[in-house]
Formats: sequence, C-alpha cells, structure tokens
Amino acid sequence: MHAFPVRAITLDLDDTIWPIAPVIVRAETALGDWLREHAPRTAARWPVAAMRALRDRVAAEHPQLAHDFTRQRMITLERMIGEAGDDLALVAPAFDAFFAARCDVQHYDDSLDALDRLAARVPLAALSNGNADLARIGLMHLFAFQLGAREHGAAKPAPSIFLAACRQLGCEPVQVLHVGDDVEMDVVGAHRAGLRSCWINRPDEAGDTRPWPRDDLRPDLEFTTLAALADWLDAAHATDTAAA
Repeated sequence: MHAFPVRAITLDLDDTIWPIAPVIVRAETALGDWLREHAPRTAARWPVAAMRALRDRVAAEHPQLAHDFTRQRMITLERMIGEAGDDLALVAPAFDAFFAARCDVQHYDDSLDALDRLAARVPLAALSNGNADLARIGLMHLFAFQLGAREHGAAKPAPSIFLAACRQLGCEPVQVLHVGDDVEMDVVGAHRAGLRSCWINRPDEAGDTRPWPRDDLRPDLEFTTLAALADWLDAAHATDTAAA
C-alpha cells in the first residue's frame, strides 16, 4: 500500500478497538441484575429481550436522537420503570449500572500495543457514534480528545463531525487519516469529508474478511488489525525521515 503524509489520526471505537456486541450483552445483563435488586417490578416486566425490543422502538420513535445513544437509553429506562410502577428516581442509578458495564470493554488482542505505537507517531482523536468513555476505559491518555456524536450533535457519516475533529486537531482534512470498521459510517463518511480513510476489516470467527462492497470509492488503506496499521505508519515515517 502506498505511503502518504498523515499528520493526525481519528479513530472509531466500537468494533475497531474492541468488539461491541459482547460489551452490550454484559451491560444489559448488569442492568437486569441491578433492576432485580433495586426495581423488581421493572425487572419482572422487562426481561432482557423485551428491554432490547423497547430500546429499538424508542430509537425508531426518536429519529432526532439517532446521534445520542445515552438519551435513547435513558428514555427506555424511564418508560420501563414508569410503566412498571417503580420510582422514577431509579432511572439515573439504573443507567449508571448499565454504563459502568458498557465501559468495561475487552480489547482486541492487538489494540493496546498498536494504540501506543500510533500515539507515539501522531496525535490521536476518538471519533465515535457510541457513548463509550475513554477516561473510564483507561485509554484517554493516548488521545488528544474524544468527540462523540452526542456532544457534536450529529453522527457519522455526516461530514460535520469529521471536519470538527480536523479543526480541533489543527489539520486540513487531507492530512488526517480516519480509521474504522464501518463501510458507510467510517470509510464513506471520511471520504466525503475529504479525509484519508483506513478500513479495519477484521476476520470473523471463521477467519474470513468482508469483501469491499462499493464500486464508486475505496478506502486509502485496508488492514485486518490496528497492528498492521501501526506497521504501515512506522514504515511511512521511516520513508519520510529518509527523504528528509
């Protein structure tokens, strides 16, 4: 893959640095356990499957909150606890129980070392539609800042969130490499905002990677791990140093 100048990197979080599906399962389980102890009527009325279905309905009913997973979850809890007849004062601590588990992530094996290597080369910024808290997760020291869709007011693939990150980094979009797993949110979004893009295409349990699905554009880079991206960046910086 060809080298090009990279002055900063923006990074997606969920399914790029850690897998999100098991995190949400654990968080919903933790929430269910908390409700059984503190709001038993709510727990009885809303088992996990019903809670997930309600969460999906809330998302569909509030398209204006597509960028705000925290508010969607809070509305879901307000409805669950209210309809069950438990005390609405329990909504905030219930969310806290969920969110603590949501921030208890298990990184991909290559992620932590790769992030250390990337951060040693260029500034990193987290750019996520999710609501993970890098300070609680213990990674904030590697990042210049974290910009979430909730804080920005719009979600990827909207160009505005990419451009806001570039402004905060003090870089032109073409100088910034956005890294993520999602074809539309990450690669297409970054491309349309004028950033370089790197598609992290991790193998599935069978060892298979996804074929690139579009004919109109491609990512500038494609790797199966963040470690491979770190290797590329190391080589690119070595080339820049030799040329200088």
